[in-house]
Amino acid sequence: MGSLPEPVIDENQSKPPGIKAVESMKKSALSFKKYQAIVLIVTFLAYTAYHATRKTTSIVKSALDPQSPTKVNKLPWLREKGWAPFDGPDGTALLGELDVAFLFVYAIGMYFSGHVGDRMDLRLFLTVGMVGTGIFTALFGLGYWGNVHFFYYYLVVQMLAGLFQSTGWPSVVAVVGNWFGKKKRGLIMGIWNAHTSVGNITGSIVASALLRYGWGWSLAVPGLMIAFVGLIVFLFLPVSPESVGVNKDEDEYLSPQKEGEEITEPLLRSVTEEKESAVGFIEAWKIPGVAPFAFCLFFAKLVAYTFLYWLPFYISHTAIDGKYLSNEQAGNLSTLFDVGGVVGGILAGHISDRLNARAITAASFMYCAIPILFLYRSYGHISMSINIILMLITGVFVNGPYALITTAVSADLGTHSSLKGNSRALATVTAIIDGTGSIGAAIGPLLTGYISSSSWTAVFTMLMGAAFISGLFLTRLVVAEVAAKIQESRSQQGSSSSPSSPQAVEV
Repeated sequence: MGSLPEPVIDENQSKPPGIKAVESMKKSALSFKKYQAIVLIVTFLAYTAYHATRKTTSIVKSALDPQSPTKVNKLPWLREKGWAPFDGPDGTALLGELDVAFLFVYAIGMYFSGHVGDRMDLRLFLTVGMVGTGIFTALFGLGYWGNVHFFYYYLVVQMLAGLFQSTGWPSVVAVVGNWFGKKKRGLIMGIWNAHTSVGNITGSIVASALLRYGWGWSLAVPGLMIAFVGLIVFLFLPVSPESVGVNKDEDEYLSPQKEGEEITEPLLRSVTEEKESAVGFIEAWKIPGVAPFAFCLFFAKLVAYTFLYWLPFYISHTAIDGKYLSNEQAGNLSTLFDVGGVVGGILAGHISDRLNARAITAASFMYCAIPILFLYRSYGHISMSINIILMLITGVFVNGPYALITTAVSADLGTHSSLKGNSRALATVTAIIDGTGSIGAAIGPLLTGYISSSSWTAVFTMLMGAAFISGLFLTRLVVAEVAAKIQESRSQQGSSSSPSSPQAVEV
């Protein structure tokens, strides 16, 4: 077996101070596996914090605009006091405009974040993004104590929060992609992607619990939380194996080799041997599969983010078994959608790994979401138990493909064979796919703000149509994967029935 090559630290990145302190106390360098564990834990916490702050606005919606025509007409003495300017007849539409402003800036910022992320230290980039997100989330809540009733204050604060939020996803996916290869990527990233739902659940619980003390607390506390996690990222996140001087393929050196097999050349080239140039924006769009998955995610995120921003509001304004839930109860109940999302993300990742078919898995989940959305709207109000079951299943099929595309698919395409080994495309490809999806995420909540004032059935019809179109965008890739599976099956049958084989084996 060849000797392990000396690792070279990338001069463009510095080892995190927290890692230096740990290694100094241990008086030895951390192993590759320990670095991988640190990466998974720190990036999980980081994006959990991002989504926790993103979820808070959906919880405070019902406090800003508590009016429901059904509630007010039937139970006028329960009419709650809202917050101007959101408590007027146009309050729901104004809340929808806040959502679209946040998500539109988030989507545009995503494209630039991916471009910048591939060209600078992702640890510093992520830290700045998290601290900035915390500041502007808290500033939105400051409107409560400052008695601010000027709509454009909240609009500008939400837009700036969206800009800083856009730094998160391209950065964490790029870091994880740097440390993990394609083997079991779908399952690993499916489990890791639970941070999205865990963040939504955390944000819902924290914001709902603090709502009784004033809606400002529901934003200020999550803002402080993400700033604190940003400090952890700065101290402990190793961006890549090169940034901390370890060998990316160290585990291959340490694993047993087949008899007579030797390693004849280093598995890791020194950063001084070959400088990779970051892939351009247009060039990244031309990578096979990027455009279909990007447009698929456009409609998938339209559905997912409509639930993210409007589900607590929908629950509090819909009688379940003839009873209306309080804002806090509705916020807590909505977390079950995200519990289903955790299961959906892991299930989609595992299935796509086993089948080696990302497009088939994503399209199948989107098509299955259509009847589930219909059932939830039609029968979710009958009883609490039916509502819970249907909400969990809806979360599985709505969040499953969204999680798969934004994680394993993005990482796969960011390391596509057409790039010839260039790893400097991960953040850009991730930003293109998720940025395009985020435009859909902006449109869904905006349309919901207007449509829901007249009919929630029309909202669900829109969501079912979006799920169908999302699946259609993957048709060409699904056909190609099915053809490849058929060809593979025929090849296996042909080899098993050849003269050298005594019996044909059924596949």
